[in-house]
Amino acid sequence: MSEFIKHECGLALIRLLKPLEFYQEKYGALYGLKKLQILLQKQRNRGQDGAGLATIKLNTRPGKRYISRRRSNSPQYLKDLFQGAFAHFEGLTSEQLNDPLWLKEHKPYSGELLLGHLRYGTHGKNIIETVHPFLRQNNWISRNLVIAGNFNMTNVAELFQELVELGQYPKEKSDTVTVLEKIGHFLDDEVERLYNWFKPEGYTIDQINNLIADNMDVQRVLRRACRKFDGGYVMAGMIGHGDAFVARDPSGIRPAFYYQDDEVVVMASERPAIQTAFNVHVDTVKELERGHALIIKRGGAVDVVPYKDQRKRTACSFERIYFSRGTDKDIYKERKKLGQLLVDEVLEEVEHDLENTVFSFIPNTAEVAFYGFVDGLHQYLNKYKAKRIRENKSLSEEEIENILNERPRVEKLTIKDEKLRTFIADDLSRGEMISHVYDVTYGIVKNHTDTIVVLDDSIVRGATLRDSIIEILSRLKPKKIVVISSAPQIRYPDCYGIDMSKMGAFVAFQALIHLLKEEGKEDLITKAYERAKSLLAEDKGHTENVVKSLYAEYDYRVISDKISEILKPKSAKCELKIIYQTIESLREACPNNSGDWFFSGDYPTPGGFRVVNQAFINFVEQKNERAY
Repeated sequence: MSEFIKHECGLALIRLLKPLEFYQEKYGALYGLKKLQILLQKQRNRGQDGAGLATIKLNTRPGKRYISRRRSNSPQYLKDLFQGAFAHFEGLTSEQLNDPLWLKEHKPYSGELLLGHLRYGTHGKNIIETVHPFLRQNNWISRNLVIAGNFNMTNVAELFQELVELGQYPKEKSDTVTVLEKIGHFLDDEVERLYNWFKPEGYTIDQINNLIADNMDVQRVLRRACRKFDGGYVMAGMIGHGDAFVARDPSGIRPAFYYQDDEVVVMASERPAIQTAFNVHVDTVKELERGHALIIKRGGAVDVVPYKDQRKRTACSFERIYFSRGTDKDIYKERKKLGQLLVDEVLEEVEHDLENTVFSFIPNTAEVAFYGFVDGLHQYLNKYKAKRIRENKSLSEEEIENILNERPRVEKLTIKDEKLRTFIADDLSRGEMISHVYDVTYGIVKNHTDTIVVLDDSIVRGATLRDSIIEILSRLKPKKIVVISSAPQIRYPDCYGIDMSKMGAFVAFQALIHLLKEEGKEDLITKAYERAKSLLAEDKGHTENVVKSLYAEYDYRVISDKISEILKPKSAKCELKIIYQTIESLREACPNNSGDWFFSGDYPTPGGFRVVNQAFINFVEQKNERAY
């Protein structure tokens, strides 16, 4: 993606199932902490605003710290996070460092249960208080709760009001605090239930504490706490006495994978992170089923249980197109397929003139899709060469060799200057900086003869594309520039974890509004606005997306052509054409991740329909604010 879009966070959870001495003898000191560091490092694409970790020590004596937490939002957040954690072990003798029981007794971050988080804030301030994990403290060991998540809730206001009606006084109205307090409330209730159950039996308080830990029904807590959650989420939690859980939303929107053997249970947002950190085969890493929770009891029992009724699987397709790292074997194949499926339309656009066409991609996340695109070009060329040779029996050896040597002109035309971070610039200087985000390679394109075809993995707002990439490519004096997107047109806002909540920012929506106004169809905008207002006022806007009727007025390519007009810089003298992946091709390439509401407008939860209608209302009323 040539633009900067904030999106899903990253999670990692580790539970060491054997005594700490086992890991010391087999792997060396601080095994769990080192593995957590690798898991977070291998998922750093999922969060660049901050990182945090927390650990819990099992079976500690009263008066000893058993929960430790550290967070960082520094520019070098991962380095800072783990330097601070490992600093506690500097200056120790070799005997101390290699004695896991002494470390557990005297040093933080040396427990059996570890949780890590990478933050990509979709909104709000990037301050240390917003970095996960969040901690809910209590002197009762089983009421302590540590939470970290990859989630956005669409109905925070409703959940917040429920907390108030329960008698709570939350410190802020945010989805993170609301989720923490919601689960915390039902955790308290579960502790109270068990206490009242065992107290009449004559047990001591110390005995009751252990009985609560052994008999706590985490599945029940999650069922009650998450009953009204509407959103995309994976939540990982640790309870003070040592139980842990990972819960995935009932539509499977956000990703979650886990691995278990007789030594560890580990969960991460991405499968390759587990494969790399623990050197295990892809087939041994499982995907956590939607609407299910991975529950690890203090005693080491592990179970995967349902806690919420499943919806249709609508795992986020943007994970496959862009967000997840392409080192996952299935994602790699899917991205190549996305590129390959664009070949026919591009060849039609350049009139099959490969001699005068230069192919490239916009670094770096589009590279895998570009490999698939180039494979498709070679497949086309091979068929074309074979046909020419079959149809002309009188070709000389030299002519045949010349035909066989024909290749698509694949070049590295654009190079991103990683030092320029335009998303942190002030508004006045950002435009100037955008124009210098990319450099180009000179001397390859034939002036006014060649067509440049450049592949991006998605085009959301188009600002960087217009003000930097196309602007600079046009200086090479091509006859035409064709930009192809391996993702379809992004038409609708997201509310499940990606920073795409303001409809007016989408270049596809801008194109739609331009077309409606140019053709005198403003009345359709008014009717859709009134319909949205009516649905929300009657609380019936939970299954209908009013904006879809506006897009239905125009063919897909008509919208693309208008986008081409909008994104063509005034200084560009050449023709510009933008080609988008179709939704049908996306579904063909990524059949198991059907969550394509960004493109189709088909939201998996009622909250999504509420958000899209509110976002449209905000646009018409010129309110520059989030729709949820």
